[in-house]
Amino acid sequence: NGIMKKAKEISVLCDAQVSVIIFATSGKMHEFCSPSTTLVDMLDQYHKLSGKRLWDAKHEHLDNEINRIKKENDGMQIELRHLKGEDISTLNYKELMVLEEALENGISTLKAKQMEFVRMMRKHNEMIEDENQNLQFKLRLMHLDPMDDNHVMEAQGVYDHHQVVADHEAQMPFAFRVQPMQPNLQERF
Repeated sequence: NGIMKKAKEISVLCDAQVSVIIFATSGKMHEFCSPSTTLVDMLDQYHKLSGKRLWDAKHEHLDNEINRIKKENDGMQIELRHLKGEDISTLNYKELMVLEEALENGISTLKAKQMEFVRMMRKHNEMIEDENQNLQFKLRLMHLDPMDDNHVMEAQGVYDHHQVVADHEAQMPFAFRVQPMQPNLQERF
């Protein structure tokens, strides 16, 4: 605390640029920097006047990499705004054509993914309908005569499934029908 107090006094009384950084044994950091400057400015000035390198090549490389990534990020932000239709008045004809092509490619990829989803849902619905028919058939067999072994053999596939269903259609008092969970998907196509 005494050192920090003296650094503040020197800064005010002598109108000097003072910067103090102290690391305690506990690992806690204490710092003071004159209000008229920043720590980075102080370190740059120290580097220029003393000729000592505070940053090695590894740090400079990392700093350059950070700057490159920041520029790349800024470019991507601009491109994203353009894709959203913002700030396109500054683009020339070629840039607009590239943007249009990118949007068309995105739309075609999106439509292909949607069609894949629709095919998957149709296949799922077909499987559900097949299972429903299977269950209807088994239910009809159970209502006919649960003790009759011939009907059990029919259920196991000895006879043609569709013919047995047609034979017993009139005897079935009701039927189950699976309703789609999202009926609006079937209305679109």
